[in-house]
Amino acid sequence: MQFYKYQGTGNDFIIIDDRNELFNLSKEAIAHLCQKRFGIGADGLMLLQNAPGYDFKMIYYNADGTLGTMCGNGGRCLVRFAADLHIIQEKASFIAVDGPHTAFVSEDKISLQMMDVHAIDQHGDDFFTNTGSPHFVRFVKQVQFYDVKNVGATVRYSEAYEPIQGTNANFVEKVDAETIFVRTYERGVEDETYSCGTGVTAAALISHVFQGMKSPVQIKTLGGELSVSFEGNSQEGFTEIFLTGPAVQVFKGEFTSR
Repeated sequence: MQFYKYQGTGNDFIIIDDRNELFNLSKEAIAHLCQKRFGIGADGLMLLQNAPGYDFKMIYYNADGTLGTMCGNGGRCLVRFAADLHIIQEKASFIAVDGPHTAFVSEDKISLQMMDVHAIDQHGDDFFTNTGSPHFVRFVKQVQFYDVKNVGATVRYSEAYEPIQGTNANFVEKVDAETIFVRTYERGVEDETYSCGTGVTAAALISHVFQGMKSPVQIKTLGGELSVSFEGNSQEGFTEIFLTGPAVQVFKGEFTSR
C-alpha cells in the first residue's frame, strides 16, 4: 500500500489516497504504523476518500489507532495532499467528522476554516472549549520549561473529562500583544506533539476573550508558526475562524500490511 508522509509545523501524518475505499487496516496495525521507532512514525493517519458534493472526505485516526475527532493541522496537510494530487487547485471543500470545511491554498501556506465556536467555559484559572476537538487551556509563565507531558496527562485523565473520553491540554504563554506560545498534550497520541491545530485555535480564541488579543493571533509552537483569524466574540460566538500555516510533503513510500 502506498503512503505519503506530510507535516504541518511538526505535526506529522501518514496519508493514504483511499478513493477506492480499499483501506482495511486494524486499530493495532494503524498504531504500529504510527510508532516512531517500529513503524513509519506519525501523530496520526489520514485517509482521503470521495464524498458526494465535496472535493473529498477526511478520515482521521489517532496514533493509537482509534478514530479521532477533528485535527486542524491534519486537515491542512490533507488539503495540500489533495492539491498535490490535482484534485483541487486554489480552494477546497471537504467533509470531516465535525462537518464541512473550506480551505485556501497558496504556495507556502494552507488556510483552513474551522468549525464555529459558540461556548468557552471557565473553571477557576483554567478554560475549556471545543474547536472540533475538546481543549483545556491554561495560561502559564515560562511555558518552554513547563512539564507539559506529566501535567497534560493528569488533565487528560482527570475525572472532570471522563464523560468525553478525556481532553487535549494546552499550556499557553502570552509573548507580546500579538503572539502566544502554545504547547499541547494530545489525547490519542498520549504525549506532547510539536503542534496542534485545534489546540492553537482554542488558545487563540481564549486569548482574545481573556487576554484582549485581537485577530489574527500569531502562534509559536515547538514545530513552527501558525496564525488564527476570526470574527465574533464570546457573547455571540466565533465564526470565520481560519487556521493558517505551512503544510508540506516529507516523503512517500510503500508498506506491506500484516
